[in-house]
Amino acid sequence: MERIAFDDTEALKKRVSPEFGGWSEPFEISQEMINQFADLTGDHQWIHVDVERCKKESPFGTTIAHGFLTLSLLPAMAAKARNDGYAIVGYGNAVNYGSDRLRFLAPVPAGSKVQCRTRLAGVEATPKGTKAIREIAIHVVGSERPAVLYQMVVLYQAPLA
Repeated sequence: MERIAFDDTEALKKRVSPEFGGWSEPFEISQEMINQFADLTGDHQWIHVDVERCKKESPFGTTIAHGFLTLSLLPAMAAKARNDGYAIVGYGNAVNYGSDRLRFLAPVPAGSKVQCRTRLAGVEATPKGTKAIREIAIHVVGSERPAVLYQMVVLYQAPLA
């Protein structure tokens, strides 16, 4: 695996690609997980937690995961994603710098499995460190259309002296 220094923006730019890498391992989103997320966030909208009502009234025929629940599972999924053949190294810390884009494009039914794949979409040297934009697509296993499309900005900073 190629090791690329966090501040070698020219080498990182060569890894920017319109193509996504390999899939992560599937991750199941259970109704219990959805209910716990609803309790944690206070979002008890019936489309997430009322199984019987959803059987009768939901266009999906079942409950669906909160979009932010699905998004919050990225660290668990990304840790198991197939690597892109390189690792960013030499930084002191990597912080979530924000998001350039977030879309919830398709429902994630309770009991379904999701998986993600990523691509490096951009790299920029800044006075604070190296900003890397990683685009992440989360799909329900077997679905062509992503459930979530997310552009995450990570700021890689030099180690403290």
